[in-house]
Amino acid sequence: MNGWILAATVALGAGAAATLWGVATGPLRRRVVAQNLSTALACLVLLLLAQGYDRPSYVDLALVLALLGPVGTLVFARLLADDLAEDPPRGWGPAYAVAGAGAAVVTALCVATGPSRASAKLLVVGALLIGGNVVASRALSGGFGGLRRG
Repeated sequence: MNGWILAATVALGAGAAATLWGVATGPLRRRVVAQNLSTALACLVLLLLAQGYDRPSYVDLALVLALLGPVGTLVFARLLADDLAEDPPRGWGPAYAVAGAGAAVVTALCVATGPSRASAKLLVVGALLIGGNVVASRALSGGFGGLRRG
């Protein structure tokens, strides 16, 4: 077991525990934030495992998850808009934590791989992960000010 796999194991354990706690307890707003957190952490774990096992195909899976995870959260935010309007989620803490962890993991992986096409793909995955997580968290917490619902 190398350091990358150990980091992935720790991230998966902590993320799974936080996600299960969020889904199993509390109101709807906590469950939706936990769903957003789980997809972002799974993407980070896939990136770490890709480096640990030297499997570039895991980066492709992380790319797909970085694209579809926030979209799933936005679908939930749209479908549950009436229920979430009464008690909006306040998930900025987990959103910033995952964004920071994503930036740290992508930076470490880019340093480990060196300048190459793989590091460019890692930067794209990191940008999608951080940007998608911030947009999805903003949509969950009440949307963007000044925009009409339609």
